Amino acid sequence: MTETPIPVNQPAAKRAAAKPAPAKPGGLIRSSMVYSGFTLISRFMGFFRDLAVTYAMGASATFAADAFNTAAAFPNLFRRIFAEGAFAAAFVPAYSRSLEKDGEEVADVLAADAMAVLAAATIAITVLAELTMPWLMYLIAPGFAANPQKFHLAVILTMITMPYLPCMAIYAHLSGVLNARNRFILSASAPILLNLWTLVAVLPTKTPVQAAEWASVGVIFAGISQAALLWWGCKRTGAHVGFRWPRLTPDIKKLIMLAVPGAIAASATQINIFVSGILVSQVNGARTWLAVCDRLYQLPQGLVGVAIGVALLPQLSRAASADDKPATRAAMDQAIVFALALCLPAAAALASIPFFMIDALYTRGEFTTADAHQTAAALMHYGWGVPAFVLAQIFNRAFFAHQDTKTPMRYGLITVGVNIGVGVTLFHLIGVAGIAAATAVAWWLNVIMMAWELHRRDHYTPSARAVSRVLRILIASVVLGGLLGLASHFRGAIEHVLSAIAFGPVHGKELAIVVVVIAAGAIYPLLLFAVGGLTLTEAKAALRRRKGAAPEGPADLP
Repeated sequence: MTETPIPVNQPAAKRAAAKPAPAKPGGLIRSSMVYSGFTLISRFMGFFRDLAVTYAMGASATFAADAFNTAAAFPNLFRRIFAEGAFAAAFVPAYSRSLEKDGEEVADVLAADAMAVLAAATIAITVLAELTMPWLMYLIAPGFAANPQKFHLAVILTMITMPYLPCMAIYAHLSGVLNARNRFILSASAPILLNLWTLVAVLPTKTPVQAAEWASVGVIFAGISQAALLWWGCKRTGAHVGFRWPRLTPDIKKLIMLAVPGAIAASATQINIFVSGILVSQVNGARTWLAVCDRLYQLPQGLVGVAIGVALLPQLSRAASADDKPATRAAMDQAIVFALALCLPAAAALASIPFFMIDALYTRGEFTTADAHQTAAALMHYGWGVPAFVLAQIFNRAFFAHQDTKTPMRYGLITVGVNIGVGVTLFHLIGVAGIAAATAVAWWLNVIMMAWELHRRDHYTPSARAVSRVLRILIASVVLGGLLGLASHFRGAIEHVLSAIAFGPVHGKELAIVVVVIAAGAIYPLLLFAVGGLTLTEAKAALRRRKGAAPEGPADLP
């Protein structure tokens, strides 16, 4: 049911009645699982999208795929800095507090003003980029200049995709509004539209260049669709976040001051990606190899790290506002144990069977076996970085909940220096895989620094019980990785047996990876229960809603 805003000048009791109910202790996992469930659907759609893109555009055999991946990555760079990084870090805690203390009407005015400023800033960046794109490309991907056709195509495609930036800024901002109100479904499901539009655009094409051009057009339609969906969702939930001219109110100035360190911190991460892009632009196909890796190693990051972080931030913000340290510790313990229970087995798989996965999933059409070997070499290093990628999402939220965006900024700047130094060194020693290894090293350093600072400030120290659980989960994941390594070693035998009894040799590798992944998914819970990382009773208790209780955590649209 849509709630009617209550004016701020009415009695506090009435204003309190208008506030969204705070999440209950068991809501974190359920909120995360709702977000993860829809994110999983989106990632599967993204996988099919990537299959279509790599099949049609290839990697090292053509120049179209590198040009398209550059065009898709550039607006996303600014989106992560402004929309998802800085503004989200500052806005969600501020909006949550305003909902809690002032009521919906005041909070929604803050949200509308913030969206107007964010939209204006990203539109200005888009216009500037469009006017300077031919010169910008020499900075973005200088290696493309060696191939004039590739360089020209990258310029055209990036000019087509740049308007995706303001669309995504609006989408990310409205996502924060819904998440602060414990609504997670639409923000998690909206990315499905990008995958659908890309598939619709790419599948009818006949050549790699034509596929790249139409895929870029599909990106624009996706951005408009995603922003429109989230705006509709906010209206349906009673959030009145309308469009208005930007104005620098005192609240917006405060938000910007909070967002600036977050922007610098997010910029540090994106500078790593930017420098990596400059390096790999010298190697034909390398941008596409890393883009394929992104889809796989970011799957656990999106399903686990981002999902838990999104659900955790409003809960931590409320606990920090009430100075409730036991609630903060309990939420962080639960988030870390739950996150590692899900991401460590994924890390084990990525590190132990990278070529098995890449070859089975992507080697077809224009994507060659040589491309699969190069992609797998990078994926292995991303694999052991996955737990750090996930933990960083959780530790960041602990700082953001205390409205501290400067500490992640400082550590981000340290991390970017390490990443660039290690990346340049390893790139010249071991090639493109060195970029992935440097990224993993940098993220682990970032996590260690944040964990120590939280402990030093007495904001969070894990309980002995949580540490014990994490160690047990690690043991189960290492054993799983060993079993997967054996499966990869005997891959030929597995494919031979499956081909003989199923679909024939053409589908042997595809069927083999499906069977191995399903078997691993069945074995891991048994390993986890065997070492005591999780008990069956706890698993049921975490996911069970008490009979007669009000819904906890997420709520669907009324």
